[in-house]
Amino acid sequence: MDKIVGEYPKLFAIAGWLEQTRIGSAIAEGRYAFPIIEGIHLIGLAVAVTQVPPRQLHRQLLPYVLAGFGVIVLAGVLLLSSEATTVFASPPWPFKMAFLALGAFNALYFEFVGSRRPDAMPATGQLPASVRAAGAASFGLWVLVIICGRLIPYITTWG
Repeated sequence: MDKIVGEYPKLFAIAGWLEQTRIGSAIAEGRYAFPIIEGIHLIGLAVAVTQVPPRQLHRQLLPYVLAGFGVIVLAGVLLLSSEATTVFASPPWPFKMAFLALGAFNALYFEFVGSRRPDAMPATGQLPASVRAAGAASFGLWVLVIICGRLIPYITTWG
């Protein structure tokens, strides 16, 4: 670390100043600030706006969504295996699992029931209220899964 600091003294001076600001200190010292902000940050990385017709977008993205979900589950199981007793004792864990189960149910219901309705994904215009509600529920539930997952290392006991 000292070698890196020595090579970039101005950069580390700025980094030190940033950590000492009121905001930097509040985030570092707060119990919930960092994981909540990190969750928002990660969600921001996933948000995209497009003009592709919904049915075409759904058909094109589904294989990537399924592959991504598989990678996430595999990585989650691997991470869990390294500290399972700590994770199981953490209060956010059961909430994360509940939100994950609800999110998975919502996705499966949409995929096998909601999206199969003829009016579910029109080529143009606004999506039906049921599709928008399923999307909002999905977004909200996965946000909660991420937030609860990020809270696990910070909230280690129920007391």
